[in-house]
Amino acid sequence: MKKVLFISSTGGHLSELMQLKPIFSNFDYHIITEKTDTTIKLKKEYGKRIDYLVYGARNYMLSYMFKFPYNILKSVYLYFKIKPDVIVTTGAHTAVPMCYIAKFFKKKVIFIETFARVKSTSMSGRMITKIADKFLVQHEEMLDVYDNSIYEGDLY
Repeated sequence: MKKVLFISSTGGHLSELMQLKPIFSNFDYHIITEKTDTTIKLKKEYGKRIDYLVYGARNYMLSYMFKFPYNILKSVYLYFKIKPDVIVTTGAHTAVPMCYIAKFFKKKVIFIETFARVKSTSMSGRMITKIADKFLVQHEEMLDVYDNSIYEGDLY
């Protein structure tokens, strides 16, 4: 059974990622997101199948400068703890380091661009499009925005 790591930032990215919940049981899965008052409640449902990174919004640049490097180191630790075969992400910044770590170890990366993007790229999308094995968009218009994208419908 393939080990699949589902990772995203909290908020809308996580909401989109959780739309994949019906397929979780098809895999030896694990979830990583940012630790917030809302996401800590997921521990009750997922137990040891969920881990957290530090919440760090980029609009608080001073604290983000310390939190992001910490999250990179913690991502390395979690990668070796989980040892996934595939990374599936809806973004954003929280997921980028894990995708690059996985790619370094020749693992598959599947990126699902957020539903909120209809005509423009996201920062995480621009960073991951170069390394993604599969890059999915949720609007047909986005096929013109990302060269290597695939449209198979939306998550909702």
